[in-house]
Amino acid sequence: MIRCQDFVEWLSALGVDFYTGVPDSLLKPVCFYLADHAGDKHVVAANEGGGVALACGYHLATGKVPLVYLQNSGQGNTINPLLSLADRDVYSIPLFLLIGWRGEPGTKDEPQHVKQGKVTVSLLDAMDIPHRVLLPEPEGARRCVDDLLEIAKTERRPVALMVRKDTFEPYKPSDPPADNFQMTREQAIETIVAALSETDAVVSTTGKISRELYDYRDRIGQGHQGEFLTVGSMGHASQIAMGIALAQPKRQVFCLDGDGAMLMHMGGAAIVGAAGLANFKHVILNNGVHDSVGGMATAGLQVSFTEIVKACGYTEAWRVERREDLAERVGQLRSQRGPAMLEVMVQRGARADLGRPKTSPIENKTAFTDFLSR
Repeated sequence: MIRCQDFVEWLSALGVDFYTGVPDSLLKPVCFYLADHAGDKHVVAANEGGGVALACGYHLATGKVPLVYLQNSGQGNTINPLLSLADRDVYSIPLFLLIGWRGEPGTKDEPQHVKQGKVTVSLLDAMDIPHRVLLPEPEGARRCVDDLLEIAKTERRPVALMVRKDTFEPYKPSDPPADNFQMTREQAIETIVAALSETDAVVSTTGKISRELYDYRDRIGQGHQGEFLTVGSMGHASQIAMGIALAQPKRQVFCLDGDGAMLMHMGGAAIVGAAGLANFKHVILNNGVHDSVGGMATAGLQVSFTEIVKACGYTEAWRVERREDLAERVGQLRSQRGPAMLEVMVQRGARADLGRPKTSPIENKTAFTDFLSR
């Protein structure tokens, strides 16, 4: 295993001093180490493409090679700026990509990672990005870093270093500030779902929110036909819900979103607001962290989602912090002409024994489309 301190010191010795990206569970130790030690030279980006652009700007101002970290599921977000901005045929900008390789062929992983894992290398090849897999022992790992940075600098192009599970030693981050919110996310989801009608459709975002929604339905003996679990495609749940709301204007459609997912493609709120869909109801469960990949901070507690969506054309938006107020607010959300939003402030973290959906994505889709057809 590689020590995070050693890895960052190798990069520093070679002139890398700026880091940005979207956290990944395989890169969690490095991400937390940077959060503790890199100061304002470390920025958690809204999405991976934004991280590439941010890094390009830093290079233009300094001439240095910045690092962009991401899970391979975020490769799609990087393709446009990598090919139309950083590529050698355009501005020829050197970047060091650190990519967590989820779904690597031959390993067991969640359904949404399987295809992405298969095509991770071929996507890098198609984009003409030199790449290596980070070796798990220090001497070989240092050679990988040295070789790729030499290519990035001399050929002025992006390069990529792929990281397998358990390559980095665990790192214990400094204690985060207390969030002081009363509700757990599970408690909030239970209260919200209990206040919905059996005809309401629910679209839940990727990560712990979908897992907790599925677990709650299981525990109370309800079926899952009324919910669409967006197990991948982070940041797009609101647009999926909007498509359903457009097609079925007489059905209430609820999007259960997270703060990190909302930030990732926040422009979707403008599209929802402009469409003026009376049956679109948006719930943001905000704990200020990317909980599903380790708990790195987002900008979710530094922005006002309620003011943002109202500026985008939502008819109303509320913020709630106390569980005893939540059911009443959900009732108001149901009766309010949409698009409308409820921001629910929740604690960080989840149960250690939280399960995962037992049904496949295809089974989920089939049951959900049958539900919508009735």
